[in-house]
Amino acid sequence: MPPTFAPPTAPSIPVHVVAEDGLEAFRAALPAAHARWLEQTGFRAALGELRLLPGEDGAIAGAVAGYGTPAARARGRFHLAAAAAALPEGTYHLRCDLPDDARAEEALGWLLSGYAFDRYRAQSGATAVLKAPAGVDAARLEAIAAGEVLTRDLINTPAADMGPEALEDAVFALAAQHGAEVGAVRGDALLAQNFPMIHAVGRAAAQAPRLLDMRWGDAGPRLTLVGKGVCFDTGGLNLKPASSMGLMKKDMGGAATVLGLAHMIMALGLPLRLRVLIPAVENSVSGASFRPQDILTSRKGLTVEINNTDAEGRLVLADALALADEEQSDCIISMATLTGAARVAVGPDIAPFYTGSDDAADAIARAAAAVADPVWRMPLHAPYEAMIEPGIADLDNAPKGGFAGSITAALFLRRFVSAAPAYLHFDIYGWQPTAAPARPKGGVGMGARAILEALPELLAL
Repeated sequence: MPPTFAPPTAPSIPVHVVAEDGLEAFRAALPAAHARWLEQTGFRAALGELRLLPGEDGAIAGAVAGYGTPAARARGRFHLAAAAAALPEGTYHLRCDLPDDARAEEALGWLLSGYAFDRYRAQSGATAVLKAPAGVDAARLEAIAAGEVLTRDLINTPAADMGPEALEDAVFALAAQHGAEVGAVRGDALLAQNFPMIHAVGRAAAQAPRLLDMRWGDAGPRLTLVGKGVCFDTGGLNLKPASSMGLMKKDMGGAATVLGLAHMIMALGLPLRLRVLIPAVENSVSGASFRPQDILTSRKGLTVEINNTDAEGRLVLADALALADEEQSDCIISMATLTGAARVAVGPDIAPFYTGSDDAADAIARAAAAVADPVWRMPLHAPYEAMIEPGIADLDNAPKGGFAGSITAALFLRRFVSAAPAYLHFDIYGWQPTAAPARPKGGVGMGARAILEALPELLAL
């Protein structure tokens, strides 16, 4: 079940949030016994510190969570989620004077601290339930948390249980939940309906490749989300080494993230027309595998020379983007675990994105800062266009040399979007390599909350 806030009338235990510079004043206002308890236990209000205040009857009278210094807080986010994970089971409320934006961030982090992936082993996240703090939009935060849980569950599920068929089931289930229309083009029907590159990438797998197409909303601007749904990536005939194949169950992280974002949009009833396109494939090895030096003709008519079958994500996205662009969307956003180069550039915690619109980039940057969802704009450097032009075909799916891999992938994708007023591409990681507050090790959404926050501006461009 997605995490929710406790009912506002439920009995609850106060959690005092105290920064280091406010500790002296806080202690002075406490009953003498509690002030002495904090002093004798060495509480300094450092970020992440937690003390339980004993009541006269032996029950917990309250808790005190250290909030550290501004410099310490700047090095992370969702700081109170650490307190939530350490508190005993029960219902709590915040007693503090946090700014509105910090209050919403901490409340969301508390919700997400309750997440645990328990499909294969019984386990649980934090059992401390929070009442929604005053001034936050509880329904919005619960919708965001539910979307993030969907994303995490999809990424965390191994490919044996999350192949193209299961991903299709997840899309149909989400559509049914929100009354959306949904359809799928499967197998050789992809060729008949002109999705040749999706077919080529997925045709070697036991489960047929497919294009999933979901629509919701009947009024307002048009938003199209395109998510890379490579359910497992062996690298194809350019086979990955074992060290690179170990996390490939997450190669459908773009699809998982746009589905989580779609849930947020639909649950909140935003006034727009949403379309979600997911090319769902497995890049496998068999006699039917596409080959290096094959030349594929895309839906848009551009020809693509295959110089590495492990650069398959941009191929399936290209056909889906071409379809999206045929409908004159007001904004198209693609999300994909596309390149290792992006991780080298910004690490696992930041979602790099590309757009040719300064206004769209500014909107995303402002939104990301407001909701603690870090992103970074990368350059669509025009002189690199020549790197993706092999001569024998219009485009090269894997330019030689190894330089600017994330940029050249984004330039490749941009060739398939020409009509939309705004196009943004996110080259995400989709994985939390080490546990952090509100983010256990495993699948994680990146960029979705920033996009959600920025949508009013993006759709008005």
